[in-house]
Amino acid sequence: MTDKPQQIVRDDYFTSPIYWISKKEWLTHLDKSSNIYIDKRKKELKKEINERNKKYGNKKDHGYVFHSTPLVGDPNFNNFQQHVIQMSYGILDQQGFDLTNHKLVMNELWVQEFAKSGGGHHTLHTHWNGHISGFYFLKISPKTSFPVFEDPRPGRNMNLLPEKDKKNITHASSQVCYYPNPGDMILFNSYLPHLFMVDNGYEPFRFIHFNVQAIDKRFAK
Repeated sequence: MTDKPQQIVRDDYFTSPIYWISKKEWLTHLDKSSNIYIDKRKKELKKEINERNKKYGNKKDHGYVFHSTPLVGDPNFNNFQQHVIQMSYGILDQQGFDLTNHKLVMNELWVQEFAKSGGGHHTLHTHWNGHISGFYFLKISPKTSFPVFEDPRPGRNMNLLPEKDKKNITHASSQVCYYPNPGDMILFNSYLPHLFMVDNGYEPFRFIHFNVQAIDKRFAK
């Protein structure tokens, strides 16, 4: 039996890693392929927006999030899906999960654009029945919305003490903000709570969102 250390030693466990990478080579193709979906959704909501503005006053498309139909199955996004699945496998494998009897599938894939006149946002949420989630940013700038991640440990949050300085990321932090550029991708475990800050409508904000699930091979198609 080895001697116990004479000075205090810190071990870090139960961390929640976030991964990000720049893939600008995908940007032009994926943004162009997304146009048809965003344009379609804007046309579908045009009547609803006009009726709201007629009833309450003209705020244009303020507050709307234009959410596409599923992109899984669209050949324009096939290569993207395969790359994401490969990266997700590598992440889960590196984290220590045994995927021998599991197959990774992309069970959700969609593109969203926030309202041109501002107000678009996402409230805090997680993605149930998934294992890796992420974003690929098509249109984003320092003037737009951005993703925020929150500590997933409810027991810690129940007894949270004040932070000395919220501008510094420390073990006391309960929230982390990311400020990506167009062509950046972020991946994370699907249990990690996240949100998007309210967009002020100064510049376009568009991103692809995806969820990857590990399915037991006995039940996979």
